[in-house]
Amino acid sequence: MRKIAYVGIGSNLGDKKGNCLKAVGLIERISGLRVEARSDFFVTEPIGVEGQDWFVNAVIAVSTEKPARNLLKILLSVEADMGRKRKEKWDPRIIDLDILLFGHDVIEEEGLTVPHPLMHLRRFVLVPMVQLAPDLIHPALGKTMFQLNEDLPEEGQAVTGMGKTDGAL
Repeated sequence: MRKIAYVGIGSNLGDKKGNCLKAVGLIERISGLRVEARSDFFVTEPIGVEGQDWFVNAVIAVSTEKPARNLLKILLSVEADMGRKRKEKWDPRIIDLDILLFGHDVIEEEGLTVPHPLMHLRRFVLVPMVQLAPDLIHPALGKTMFQLNEDLPEEGQAVTGMGKTDGAL
């Protein structure tokens, strides 16, 4: 059965928007995955760290029949192919791909938690989610993406739109 997975995309090294576009392109080429929609790009303030460059973030909706664990392996492979090296949590990164939602599933396994455990606390996730699916209900919290975003303060979580200037999706 096909499910829609929402995947967060971010970069704060090098050509940030180019890195995000490259990741989307790599995901589109993978058999069994189909990118159904992509939010605009947003310039976002880093959260929980100081001295890092701001991010470019977006969210894509991916249709797949693959299980969530397989999707995670694919996303980690795309990150590695693009040169991401995982050293410390919240280090600067060329690309970051996170499963935010996987259908309406709630998954708690070693190394895989869906919905993403911090998504409801992050404007850089919720602003693009609202753009794609404002009425989508968070399966664990029972609130829409719009409601979750409205509940968050903007202080320390600046999000500025860049648009879809590349014309894709």
